[in-house]
Amino acid sequence: MKRNHQEITITQLCEMLGVLYPCMDDFPYIYDFDNDFYYIAPNAVQRFSLSENSFHDVIHTLEKLVYPPDFEALQNDLKQLLAEEKDFHNMQYRWMDSDGNPIWINCRGRVVKNSDNSRYMLGCINEIGTRQKADNISGLLGESSLQNYLQELYPLLPSGYLLRLGIDDFKGINEKLGIEYGDMILKKTAKCISRCLLPGQQLYRLVADEFMVLDFLGDSLDNAVALYKQIRQSVDRFVEENHYEAVFTISGGILPSSEVKNFSFSDIMKLSEFALNEAKRRGKNQCYSFFQEDYDNFLKRRKLKQILSRAVRNDFEGFEAYFQPLFYADTHTLYGAETLMRFRSDEHGMIPPIQFIPILEETGLIIPLGRWILHQALAACKKIQQWIPDFRISINVSYIQIMKSNIISEILEATNEYGISASSVVIELTESGMLESDTHFSKLWPKLKEAGIRLALDDFGTGYSNFHYLHDLQPDIIKIDRTFTAKALKNEYEYTLLSLMSDLVHNLQLKMCIEGIETEDEESRMQNISPDYSQGFYYGKPCPYDQFIEQFVKIQ
Repeated sequence: MKRNHQEITITQLCEMLGVLYPCMDDFPYIYDFDNDFYYIAPNAVQRFSLSENSFHDVIHTLEKLVYPPDFEALQNDLKQLLAEEKDFHNMQYRWMDSDGNPIWINCRGRVVKNSDNSRYMLGCINEIGTRQKADNISGLLGESSLQNYLQELYPLLPSGYLLRLGIDDFKGINEKLGIEYGDMILKKTAKCISRCLLPGQQLYRLVADEFMVLDFLGDSLDNAVALYKQIRQSVDRFVEENHYEAVFTISGGILPSSEVKNFSFSDIMKLSEFALNEAKRRGKNQCYSFFQEDYDNFLKRRKLKQILSRAVRNDFEGFEAYFQPLFYADTHTLYGAETLMRFRSDEHGMIPPIQFIPILEETGLIIPLGRWILHQALAACKKIQQWIPDFRISINVSYIQIMKSNIISEILEATNEYGISASSVVIELTESGMLESDTHFSKLWPKLKEAGIRLALDDFGTGYSNFHYLHDLQPDIIKIDRTFTAKALKNEYEYTLLSLMSDLVHNLQLKMCIEGIETEDEESRMQNISPDYSQGFYYGKPCPYDQFIEQFVKIQ
């Protein structure tokens, strides 16, 4: 290379890169083969796991920087360059970023030889996994442009808000009408949003079907809600003008700039994403304003997911089977017990089932835990039958187990394993669970019934009360929920309704269990409707196996 008939030195080239790199998004570099020296644009130090932007002992230093599985291929390519077997470098591999995460890059370079036979490689590294700066479909700037703009505002966001918008069920539009049609919807939605904005408000396209509006004009939360409503109306008008070919709605998550405590792009995206997801979780086609307490509860729930997952992996550490007694209503003698799951963590102590059971169902952890509690229950039943031969054990089954596991065969295999008569086992399924698993369970239930296992329809009288279950499934036991019981104790109309329900159940030759009896007076009033079984704190609270034996089995 010549400059005024003189060759440009490595030092001069490094100085040139130092001047040019602020004008580039990528990372230009120089590799001096003869002096084993490497220089890269200074901005690489902030992005990658580099302590400085120039260094010697190049291959050894790169070994610390390159994602380990990719290093051997890079080393082989560099050896060919050093051996003058090739003069062009072009590889896609991964460098470690400043947080220790692998980042895909494309590294290209041309080997240059001086008149004195000294050799070096000039090239450029660019990220190939980065987001686009602009989106040609919507005609808007993209997420990386949003990031650059927000970083210019560091260290404090101006007063105002961020409104994150997402098309509800956009995937269905792509699946039904095609990706090209989906792109048209994105473009039109962007226009619907844009026409609602005021001067000074900015709009960006985020991932997939999401957009971000920035308003740093000092506007209030009320203004943000008003803007969302205006955007929703604009979308509704487009759907109508489009003759309802694609019917969709839009949800919004509002993040006031005052809620951004630790200024970083990842924090802003994380909090705004939570706000949008919360709007969708609450029913879609609405907006939700960020509330710190809600976010704290979300983080606690996410932490609990991790704790529960770890407990399952560690041989169900912290889980315990509790047993609540069931009594014959007329004689007050022990009939059986309902098996209940309890969980205690070192960090949070005893956690209520209402908090951890939904998480177990959501994550699928209810499947291995359901199998575990089944064995706990049957092992306890086998032992108790030494004292009470006709003792029965009730086990709650989640609709997730029915939908996604072989729970039916597992129950039958477990009864054989413990040598227990199938008639000693009662499967309890909530009415709301039946709505989810109706078709599956209707096919599987005859196998259990044929084997002699009994079915109790739990929480009857709450929510749905689909009486067709009484005909289709012909359960053995109807369990009246405490909510219904409490209403019947306070209201004569509800009490009459419960009495009529009792007559219906008994006319169908089914059994009825009243749950939630807590006082002697309640027990006395419920006797008048002739239940077959009774359950509640008045008779006994759920307790561990050893306590159950001492308190309810041995005294009988």
